[in-house]
Amino acid sequence: MGIEISALVIIGGLLLLMLLGVEIAVSMGVMASVGFMFLIGQPQIQIAWAAWETLNSFTLLAMPLFIFMGAMFAYSGAVHSLFEGVDKLIGFLPGGLASAVIAASAVFGAMSGSSIAAAATFTMIAFPEMEKRGYDPDLAFGSIAIGGTLSVLIPPSLILIVYGAWENQSVARLFAAAIVPGIILAGLLLLTLFVLVRIHPHRAPKSPPVSWRKRLIAVKQLLPWLGIICIVLGAIFGGLMTPTEAAALGAFLGIVVAWAFGALSYDVIKQSVLTAVKVTAMIGFVLVSAKLLAFVFQASGLTEKASTFMVGLPLGKYGTMTVICLMYLILGMFFDALAMMLLTLPFVMPIITNFGFDPIWWGVTYVILVEISFVTPPFGLNLFTIHGVFPQYSILQIARGTLPFLIPMIMIIILLIIFPQLALWLPRFMYS
Repeated sequence: MGIEISALVIIGGLLLLMLLGVEIAVSMGVMASVGFMFLIGQPQIQIAWAAWETLNSFTLLAMPLFIFMGAMFAYSGAVHSLFEGVDKLIGFLPGGLASAVIAASAVFGAMSGSSIAAAATFTMIAFPEMEKRGYDPDLAFGSIAIGGTLSVLIPPSLILIVYGAWENQSVARLFAAAIVPGIILAGLLLLTLFVLVRIHPHRAPKSPPVSWRKRLIAVKQLLPWLGIICIVLGAIFGGLMTPTEAAALGAFLGIVVAWAFGALSYDVIKQSVLTAVKVTAMIGFVLVSAKLLAFVFQASGLTEKASTFMVGLPLGKYGTMTVICLMYLILGMFFDALAMMLLTLPFVMPIITNFGFDPIWWGVTYVILVEISFVTPPFGLNLFTIHGVFPQYSILQIARGTLPFLIPMIMIIILLIIFPQLALWLPRFMYS
């Protein structure tokens, strides 16, 4: 069977299964099995070997541990203290509570790595208070949804962990590369919020004044969170621990913080463990299915042919990168971020390396492209998460609130393409 027919069978079958409502991991697994049996003639035992090779990873072990750490903070209610502290410190800024949501999401992202967890947590914590103070719902939901995306970029990032394991890249370097773009993006989001509030002040009433004494107390409230971030990331960047070992330390510190806030209980630990197990199992299923499908693409020659075709187009280095970014922005409206990454990397990575782009840089750039997919309908997971907490507000209304914040996200992608050192300087400085 020719390469073109093979591609049509696999990709067409995959899209058909997804249109029928079959889960993405199952769809990829079914079409990979079809490819093994009828297209590349590989024995079915290869499926078991691929599954073992994919999941037998010390790096991936960091994933359930970081998920458990974030879940402990969320389920124990300790994150309330984080939000209150940030609100007291920066609530005087334009947007008040909305600014606090974005800043607190950035801090929470440094301990959870999950955009959905951040969106769900701050929807429950922040929106009732924003509603009470008379905030415009569009602005409130927009700040919560877009703030949650920072959790995907700011280390520890689950997607960066999977990317590092999949492409044999250093997770520590990827974490270091994400810090500067993450800080810049958080600043740009706050600047966008400032402009929106200056244009329409009625959308975000001013917060009540806070005394300096309360601000000093707020600093004390934030010390445990900043301490955990410094300990976990410091252990990684200082070479004292691998990301997996640091994740285990973070999971232990999550239990300590829950105990310190008087919220440690059997139910909290049980829910945190179940969350870590469920999310890890889901990601593992996607990983194995994507690995098998990537093997079919490579063995059939489709990966090489597609990459050669893209490199041969008269678009140049930056023209090709623009096409790739646009492709991900469109795909992100319909695909899960992790599945999209694993499905496309076999085709995209040869193009990236052929044009001389750094794989570490691309990992960070891809994550920002993924962030946009979390808030763009019809698949935006953060939109559905917020809608699930407050179903009286439509998906379209929640999505409308995020539109202005897409401008800084596009800006940071452009800046990274023009100035790749924004991502590469810190890891080269730390690991030179």
